Amino acid sequence: MDPAGRVLGRHHGAIRYTVGQRKGLGVACAHPVYVTGIDATTNTVTLGEVEDLMAGGLIADDWIWSAPARIMEELLDEGGGKGLPVSAKIRYRHPAQPARLRRSPSAEGEMELIFDEPERGIAPGQAVVVYAGDIVLGGGTVVRAI
Repeated sequence: MDPAGRVLGRHHGAIRYTVGQRKGLGVACAHPVYVTGIDATTNTVTLGEVEDLMAGGLIADDWIWSAPARIMEELLDEGGGKGLPVSAKIRYRHPAQPARLRRSPSAEGEMELIFDEPERGIAPGQAVVVYAGDIVLGGGTVVRAI
């Protein structure tokens, strides 16, 4: 379906698609379209423009620190509402991007990562890893893009 909920075609299972996918969608459109959302519960795949894939940040849970947790918690406290400056990867072969990390203000145990520039194709279930230079600080699992 499109972002307005209009049916564009039929598929053989939402599990066969990934956010950001452009090829093999089986839909003819006058311009390129991308998978912008997947709902396994309703078995729907939403298609949209490349702009619909862009997000300024993400919320992640299942966070694990590689650096000592006590030190990371202190650094997060020092960063306050602005967050801790880090670089972050949302894909293995994707270069790390500058961002700010802080505890999520909306849910206990979640982290909020705000990128300096919007990122393309952030999807629930992806891993996110944060760095200080070449040092891995920690990582988690994307809950949603923001």
